Amino acid sequence: MPDSLVAVVDDDALVRDAAASLIRSFGYRTALYPSADAYLEAGDGETADCVLTDLQMPGRSGLELRQTLRARGSMVPVILMTAYPSAELRARAASLDLVALLDKPVDPDLLAGALARALGG
Repeated sequence: MPDSLVAVVDDDALVRDAAASLIRSFGYRTALYPSADAYLEAGDGETADCVLTDLQMPGRSGLELRQTLRARGSMVPVILMTAYPSAELRARAASLDLVALLDKPVDPDLLAGALARALGG
């Protein structure tokens, strides 16, 4: 859905900026966060329409972010990305009702599809 807000959570500024640029090229707005805690502290869980987050970050991981959001009652769709995919991770991610688990570097077509599923577009 155009004008939807996608929160991009990644500790790597280059990845964060590149992902945000790609997401904006799809017609969505973005908000950028250097960590899961920064996202949670900002209180944007109430306003973001979707979260794209890295798995491995200092502090709270992307999976822990998803679990925290769910514990807080947030049903915001979450897309997880990782540079270290594994069968174990995919199984664990499946139990968390993620929209998608994407490998880094993220394939633009796969991200576009995941965002469309998450945002009903």
